[in-house]
Amino acid sequence: MPLARHPDPEEVDCLIRNGELRDAIEPYLDEAVWEVDFRGLSTESENRFLESMLAWELAPTVPVARWFDPPLALQPACTLDDDQLHERLWETIERLYAGRVVLDFTDHLSDRELYSLIRRDILPAPVKRVDLADNFVHWDCSASEDADPSAWLMYYASDEEREEWRLEEGRDPPPRRVPAHPRALPTAPV
Repeated sequence: MPLARHPDPEEVDCLIRNGELRDAIEPYLDEAVWEVDFRGLSTESENRFLESMLAWELAPTVPVARWFDPPLALQPACTLDDDQLHERLWETIERLYAGRVVLDFTDHLSDRELYSLIRRDILPAPVKRVDLADNFVHWDCSASEDADPSAWLMYYASDEEREEWRLEEGRDPPPRRVPAHPRALPTAPV
């Protein structure tokens, strides 16, 4: 008769934590959570997933500017010359990244346009501030209110994405263009 396997204390702690997380997240669950196949996850991976879900549900919605102490504020672009604006823009990009905000798809915008977009659209935007070290907000700068709706298609979409768009829309995508302002911005996982 084989001896029963006794789980080690770490496995027991992981299972107890799993139960705690499942209880805590239960009031927030909807049908979308059942699309995740938890059977394929280890208990440790499931716990990380549940922790991130719970952090999302409990996170306050706060304007991005107020994620910083003191709050991040930019003066109007029209009050800065090109050199001042460029310097302030990069200080702001670095500060946003330190606050776990990543700017995606910016190369079609001039420094002045990007600075104005940050000031007008990003900083006042109410966004859930999830306090997890590996959680980044990715801001799609090709989809701003004033942007050409086809900017992403023109500058950033892959051939496959352009073809998928063509099939869905029943028309050709706009001609591909090379972004005029290439930047090496800090990146983070999606």
